[in-house]
Amino acid sequence: MISFLLTLKRLLKGLVHAFKQRNFVALFVLIVIMLISGTMFYTKQEGLSVLDALYFCVATLSTVGHPDFAPQTSLGKVFTMIYIVVGTGLFLGMVGHLAYALIKSTQKEEK
Repeated sequence: MISFLLTLKRLLKGLVHAFKQRNFVALFVLIVIMLISGTMFYTKQEGLSVLDALYFCVATLSTVGHPDFAPQTSLGKVFTMIYIVVGTGLFLGMVGHLAYALIKSTQKEEK
C-alpha cells in the first residue's frame, strides 16, 4: 500500500509539472475535445448511452480497444477510423509529455 501511495504522489507531482508546459496543456485540451465529440457522435449515431460512448472513446484512445462494440453504420466506421488515427497520436503525445515531466521531477528531487 505504501508503494502505491508513493507512486501516486510521484504521478501527481509529474502532472503538476506537466501542466506547466504549454504543449501538454494543448494536448490535454485536444484530448478532452476528442472525448466529448466522440461521446456525442456515438450517442447520436450508434445509439450508445453517454457512459458507454465515453467508455468506448477512452478505450479507443488508450489503444486498449473495446471487444464488445463495433460501429454498425458506415458513417460510424469511417468516423472511428479517423478517430483512432488522430486520437491515438494525441493520446500518445500527451503520455510522452507526462513521462518527460515525471523524469524531470524525479531528477529535481535527486538534486
